[in-house]
Formats: sequence, structure tokens, C-alpha cells
Amino acid sequence: MFSEENPKRLAQVALVVLLIVGCIAVLTPFIGAVLFAFVIWICTWKLYAEKLLPRLGERDNLGASLMVLLLVLILLLPTVFLAGSLANGADKLVDFVKPYVDQGLPAEPPPWLSGLPFVGGEIADFWHRLAGNREELNALLKQLIAPARQFLLAVGGIAANGLLQLALVLFVTFFLYRDGVALSNALYVAARKLGGELGEGMLDKARGTVFGVMLGIVGTAAAQGTVAMLGFLIAGVPAAVLLGFATFFLSMIPVGPPLIWGGAAAWLYGEGQTGWAIFMTLYGLFVISSIDNFVKPVLMARGAGLSILLIALGVLGGVLVFGFIGIFLGPVLLALGQMLFARWIREEGSP
Repeated sequence: MFSEENPKRLAQVALVVLLIVGCIAVLTPFIGAVLFAFVIWICTWKLYAEKLLPRLGERDNLGASLMVLLLVLILLLPTVFLAGSLANGADKLVDFVKPYVDQGLPAEPPPWLSGLPFVGGEIADFWHRLAGNREELNALLKQLIAPARQFLLAVGGIAANGLLQLALVLFVTFFLYRDGVALSNALYVAARKLGGELGEGMLDKARGTVFGVMLGIVGTAAAQGTVAMLGFLIAGVPAAVLLGFATFFLSMIPVGPPLIWGGAAAWLYGEGQTGWAIFMTLYGLFVISSIDNFVKPVLMARGAGLSILLIALGVLGGVLVFGFIGIFLGPVLLALGQMLFARWIREEGSP
């Protein structure tokens, strides 16, 4: 039988569901930035709450402002420095290419280009054909203008979106620091109400997993940047420190470091230093890039308290499903699933 309370209860449930759906819809465009802000907050909260905040007399607004300023210095200044270096390199590239556009190609290609193994002969033949036919060269340049413009527009759009996302991350992080104590208590109260002791344990497991993944990412990036800089110094590559910083930042993506040490090897080969080019290639393959394959899973597994298999599957699957933030979400979901499965086994096995 239906009582008078049933329609009222159904209306309340429907209202709560609609409210949750509405909140999710509003936050969907910002979910990646908000989750990344939570990752930064979780990984730095202990430093903020135990080291910085007591020295400031528990002044939340000042402490949060200083932490955000520190994050700006860590994230923004190196990015601006690298962008300036790339702009300077682009100017040099334009100055290098402009005479060829105005006056045409010289009769013979550079020795290092025609001397490339396997493809050097074909490149030399193509060069001779372009050098002897200005119309064909102009047609080729016109064909390259549109893809180059689209590429630059795409890069500009990605950079602009990245800066906006970074600004949103810093904005959200400020409030997480400022209201961190209340938020942390609220999360533990909610976890306790939902799952009791298990809920609190899952919250601690999620925090430990996020911290372990961040430790693996930053630790591996620092190791790759350091060994890359040493390799560049040994091989005599100019701007070795700058290239080391670039390797540190680009190590966040799988193909990032090979772009740096591969470019350095190509530059050495172009300068006629074939031996150092071979050294740079082998050093990049077996030292710089191998760090990502061996050190990162170990650091993540040790920091998160998970097996290397779960970490690897969580990171790869998380990236495929959720994008960049999946680096953290994937291992967290697998860690919580493992925790629930282990708890279920213990309860089923108990008398």
C-alpha cells in the first residue's frame, strides 16, 4: 500500500537527483581543472598545514596567497622562459630561411643533408630539381603555407587553453588551501557516514595513491631532466641547462624527451660531429628514455603502496579514458577497487 508519505519521499528523491545532475552539468566544463587542483592540494597540503600555516599565525588568506604565488613561480616562470627561448629560436629560423625564399636554393645542398644515410641521395636529387626550377619551389612553398598556418593556429589555441586552465587551477587551489581544514573534515565526515571505517580507509587510500602518482611523475621528470642536461654538457650541445629544463617539462608526455635529445643529436650530426651524434642517440635511448620505463613505475608503486602492474594499468587506462587527469584517476580507481575486493574477501572468509 502507498502511504501519504510516499509521494513526498519520491519528490524529495527526484529533487536531490535533479540537483546532483545540475551540479555535474555546471561543473563539467571545469572538471579537469578542478580535479587537477585537488591533486595539487592533496600533494602539498601537509607542507602547507604543518610547515607554512603555523609560521603565519594560522592566517588562512595569507597562507593560501603565498602558496598560490609559489605555484605561479614554479609553473609559470619556467614556461615563460621556455616560450621566450622558442620565440628566439623561431626568429633565428626565419632569418635562416628568408634568404632561400628571396634568392632561391643554392645549386648544391649542404653536405650533412646529402650525406644522410639511406635518404641522402633522394634528398639531393629533390634539392637539385627545386634549385633548377623556381616555379616548382614557389609552388612547394605555397603548399606548405596553409598547413603551417593551421599548425600555428592549433598550437596557439592549445597554449591559450592551457593558460586558461592553469589560471583556473590556481584560482580553485587558493580556496582549497584557504578552506582546507574545513574541507578535509567534511570529506572525512562524509566518508564516515557513507562507509564507516571502510569509507575513511578508502579516502586515505585515494590520498596516498594520488601522492604516489605525483611522486612518480615529478621524480621521473627530475631524473630525466638531470641526466639529459649532463648528456648535453658532455656532448657539447649549446644551452644544455635550458634543454634540461625542457626535458623536465616534456617528460610529462611519452614522446617529449625524444624530441629534445633527438633534436640535439640531429644538430650534432649537422655540425659534422657524427661521433657525438651517435653518443647522444644512444644516451637518449638507453639512459634518458629508459628512466621513464623503469623509474616511474617503481616510484609510483612505492609511493602509492600498489603493485607495479596496477599502477601501469591504471595510468595507461586512465589516460585513454579520461585524458591527462586519468594519470591520477586510473590508479585511484584501481586502488579503491583492490581495497574493496580485499575487504570483501576477508569478510567472506571470516566465520
